[in-house]
Amino acid sequence: MLTDRQRLEAAELLRSAEHGVTPIAPLTEAFPGIDTEDAYEIQLVNIRHRLAAGAEVRGHKVGLSSPVMQRMMGVDEPDYGHLLHDMELRSDVPVTAARYCRPRVEVEVGFVLGDDLPGEDCTPADVLAATERVVPALELIDSRIRDWRITIADTIADNASSAGYVIGEGRDPRELDLKAIDARLTSGGELLAEGRGDAVLGDPAVSVAWLARTVARFGVPLRKGHVVLPGSCTRAVDVAAGATFTADFSGLGSVSLSFI
Repeated sequence: MLTDRQRLEAAELLRSAEHGVTPIAPLTEAFPGIDTEDAYEIQLVNIRHRLAAGAEVRGHKVGLSSPVMQRMMGVDEPDYGHLLHDMELRSDVPVTAARYCRPRVEVEVGFVLGDDLPGEDCTPADVLAATERVVPALELIDSRIRDWRITIADTIADNASSAGYVIGEGRDPRELDLKAIDARLTSGGELLAEGRGDAVLGDPAVSVAWLARTVARFGVPLRKGHVVLPGSCTRAVDVAAGATFTADFSGLGSVSLSFI
């Protein structure tokens, strides 16, 4: 476990890497004693810094929601990060790829909450009851750690490698079988990745319920109006300037994101 001073130092390294678009060596090399508790505290240091500068929390994201990714990271549960208002992207406004270190996109079935979620006892049924709509979503992920050489502590500290997101219109979740939604990611007519809703912990609503229970332990509620990204249905795909990515979801619609 790190000291408070070391946590502040690690947070500053990540903040400088993001602002300067200059990725750093893994935190696990500079701070070999770092654990997941340290990592979440480091994440919160930088979230509080951004909130003090005027940012607003608009939701949360879940990462490592597939068994394959969990095995790769050597963990047995997902992780999470924050979605802030300045991370909101739009399909009709191209994103400057050079603003990011090593950007990638992921395909997700997002949730927009119509009511607050319960905390420690939250179930998938509670999630469906509280969800105003599920939406087609693309998450822009980025690692401020050089070459994506991350451990679980690195990615948690780095706000779960989140950088931005865009969502579409969506539908009432009770009209769909979220587990059976097919998702396809294309660019320039080429199929880049595909998957299904059940790639996310077997059911995206299970992921959202996990998040609500987990953050409740830290006194953090998931509020009405929040966006929750439960994890990717597909593998992540590298971003290049000039590309437009479109995610199509069976029964749910589509959403696009362009880069310059």
